[in-house]
Amino acid sequence: MKRFIQWLIGTRQDEENSKDKMSVPQLITQMEKSSDFLRFSYKTSDGTNSYWVNYYSTLCDTNFLHRDILHYVSNQPWNTLQQLKNSLPVEAIEISSDTEVIKEKMLSGFIFIQIGEKDPEGLLVRSSMVSERSISLPEVEYSVVGPKESFIENIDANINLIRRRLNTPMLTIEEVTLGTVSNTKVAVLYVDDLVNKENLQYTLDKLNEVNFDHINDISYVGQLISDHENTIFPLLIDTERPDRVTSGLVEGKIAILVDGSPHAILGPTTLIEFFSSFEDYFLNYIIASFFRIVRVFSVAFSILITPIYVAVLSYHYELIPKDLLNTLVASRHVVPLPPILEAIFLELTIELLREAGARLPTKVGQTIGIVGGIVIGTASVEAGLTSNVLLIIIALAALASFTTPVYKMGNTIRVLRFPFLLFAEFLGLLGIVFCFCILAAHLLRLTSLARPYLEPLYPPRVEDLKDAILRFPISFQKKRPAFLQPQKSNRHVKNAGTRKKDIDE
Repeated sequence: MKRFIQWLIGTRQDEENSKDKMSVPQLITQMEKSSDFLRFSYKTSDGTNSYWVNYYSTLCDTNFLHRDILHYVSNQPWNTLQQLKNSLPVEAIEISSDTEVIKEKMLSGFIFIQIGEKDPEGLLVRSSMVSERSISLPEVEYSVVGPKESFIENIDANINLIRRRLNTPMLTIEEVTLGTVSNTKVAVLYVDDLVNKENLQYTLDKLNEVNFDHINDISYVGQLISDHENTIFPLLIDTERPDRVTSGLVEGKIAILVDGSPHAILGPTTLIEFFSSFEDYFLNYIIASFFRIVRVFSVAFSILITPIYVAVLSYHYELIPKDLLNTLVASRHVVPLPPILEAIFLELTIELLREAGARLPTKVGQTIGIVGGIVIGTASVEAGLTSNVLLIIIALAALASFTTPVYKMGNTIRVLRFPFLLFAEFLGLLGIVFCFCILAAHLLRLTSLARPYLEPLYPPRVEDLKDAILRFPISFQKKRPAFLQPQKSNRHVKNAGTRKKDIDE
């Protein structure tokens, strides 16, 4: 009885689905409502056969259509769709009567050829028109040393940039379609003999769980497959550089590209990677390590310096050196606002200038940022609303926040200053320590594609510390990152040969 009920329910669902599914003539009728959809009939040169051509003029290359398709269809002898398929010198061609397949192909630049006007079956021929901008310099991750190419909005061109750098058949690409309305093409890239299969399966499962109507950019995918939604920390590296993606793939990472987006995302990743520029690998390891240390200290300075100022002036006067005390008193004796309001006022002013500069055209934005900062800063000090010492501190903190190579992490650092400020106002230095403990506990919970976000600091992995805060020489980095658990951990870096001490020996 139970099986009969299940069979009956399944039969009814199939009947409902068949009722909802459009036929090919109905699909053509729906498409004809759009002004860029063209449908017309032709006859062969001998007049024996007629056929109907359906396509979107904004998606298809009309020159290719008339020169390489209609010319052959009209002049070659044929009687059936199979004979027509065999006569066309086009590689992407198929016969189909499936409405969903026909709809998907036509919306991606295919031409649909029918022998009869109402035929439920036809020939699909690719004639895509690709409109793209040329490959340009990286704008967000610009580097003085190294390649000067960046991704563009065409996914095929982006894959080409990666394949040129990674010349191996092990580079595997799996395509996924996301967006119930947009049907956006998404490519998952990995090196088959290096990637951890659990990482790959986890990523594919997360992509298959995505149920959204429109995927407009790679950032949508990054947010939808993120392990933690309620965090301000980016859990996947967003990059516009094909060389960085290639380097990540060789380490055993997974890259995701979206058609229409000039960026890629890489994962799994760690917090430390957001403070290392890819240009570090083009420099001497001593110089690169120095720059990384500068970035880490800049981030700590940017987050903590303003809260420390507020905490010291509000609770801990004894920490101020005597030589500095006179300067602070002289700068604040006409300021009517408490330190917390003074700091928040200047922080919000900096954020307003930054947002205005980012949203305005380039030349106007630069002028607003420079002139606005000078005018507002000078006027606020002269009006007695803020002290000149705090103005210098806020400016240095804002400058330090821009040292992070990844743009999204820079946004995170700027937001982090505000909770530290509030805790400093309520509890002083103890509040800063308490806020830091909350931040550390939050970071310990985070994962990137199910891998620990704080690695190699926690869980500690000594092997991965060779390319963390300090960058060791390339000859020391003989193994791939352990937290990725790649299939092949060895990079097979050969030791340098023995060198003679004297040229005459």
